[in-house]
Amino acid sequence: MLLGFISLLLTVFQGSIIKICVKESVTHPLLPCDFSPEESFNGGESSSNTTDITSHNRRLLAEEFQGKGYCAAKNKVPLLSVEALHHLHIFIFVLAIVHVTFSVLTVVFGGAKIRQWKHWEDSVAKDNYDTEQVLKPKLTHVPQHPFIRGRFLGIGKSSAILGWLHSFFKQFHASVTRSDYMTMRLGFIMTHCKGNPKLNFYKYMIRALEDDFKKVVGISWYLWIFVVIFLLLNINGWHTYFWIAFIPLILLLAVGTKLEHVITQLAHEVAEKHVAIEGELVVNPSDDHFWFHRPRIVLYLIHFILFQNAFEIAFFFWIWVQYGFDSCIMGQVRYIVPRLVVGGFIQVLCSYSTLPLYAIVTQMGSSFKKAIFDEHVQAGIVGWAQKVKRKKQLKTPTNGSGEGKPPTEGSAMGIQLGRVTRKESAEEILPTTGAQV
Repeated sequence: MLLGFISLLLTVFQGSIIKICVKESVTHPLLPCDFSPEESFNGGESSSNTTDITSHNRRLLAEEFQGKGYCAAKNKVPLLSVEALHHLHIFIFVLAIVHVTFSVLTVVFGGAKIRQWKHWEDSVAKDNYDTEQVLKPKLTHVPQHPFIRGRFLGIGKSSAILGWLHSFFKQFHASVTRSDYMTMRLGFIMTHCKGNPKLNFYKYMIRALEDDFKKVVGISWYLWIFVVIFLLLNINGWHTYFWIAFIPLILLLAVGTKLEHVITQLAHEVAEKHVAIEGELVVNPSDDHFWFHRPRIVLYLIHFILFQNAFEIAFFFWIWVQYGFDSCIMGQVRYIVPRLVVGGFIQVLCSYSTLPLYAIVTQMGSSFKKAIFDEHVQAGIVGWAQKVKRKKQLKTPTNGSGEGKPPTEGSAMGIQLGRVTRKESAEEILPTTGAQV
């Protein structure tokens, strides 16, 4: 949407843009290739011939002469020609396609990884129906718990350094284990919805992830500012397109390490306080584990990483189509190959590691997301309202006149909640008679 709006603005204000004049000496340092007066003259003649051929069919190219004449009268040159604006329109189109494609691929591959956790959730539901297992008293030895053994590395400064190093390498292999999932799931339920221990945490997590990535597919204004800055810094000899490819890589590794370290911190909090506990091991979710106490910052960083990676690939294909693989703008092969390899590595790591980590670790904040209302709150309120309605029908007429208000309020509350939640979730929940999920 934003890219389409920007493209529209470029078309509307095209006449004014081509009349922005600067000294010719100012444009030379900004060129992505070496400036040669002879090549410039020949290129200008070729551009003029092309313009003469297509001027009868395209009004835009006719306006280019107007812009050049306007600036030539001031002994200056246009900052952007009509041809440059036309190429910019094409680049915006390519960028939009690549960004959406990469975002969809990330969600698809990341979702395939997350779906492997479903059998863990199913095993929890099976255990909940095992009465003997639920009623059996249990004493948990904290140091022997799989979650603590895999995450707790001791106490002290050396353990803190080892914790960060362990978190860095952990994101590349088995980023989330079964014990991690079970422990964080129980910590979330005991903190945010203690009254519904049978909450389907997996479904809630998937809905929350879908809501978040609806925003990731879009392109925000601050991302477009980054594109403008990059295009201005793409100066000959700087190899900006090469160095800037490492920005999303560094950010991705930092985000993955931080998410893994949040899990490590949850384990340390329990291991440092308890040796043995009665019942299951429960962690304490908190915003204090995240940067600036805001878990949502991670989503913005992933948004930027995916966009920047898509921008790098889109820029490569745009240069290839518009100017050819051997053009000076494309650069040397030794700079192109690492750039493409880094882009592929970012896509794979973000899909199979960072995205699944984000889906579960960001639930370890101090608050829950609105996606929980589809199952937890609506099921409880609607079930309660139905019970009150049945009780009302069993009351005598004399008592019913005095006790009619509570059921009416309950029914109204259930109706209002049904309007807020999604229709498909309501259809699944309404047939139930209790708050079980």
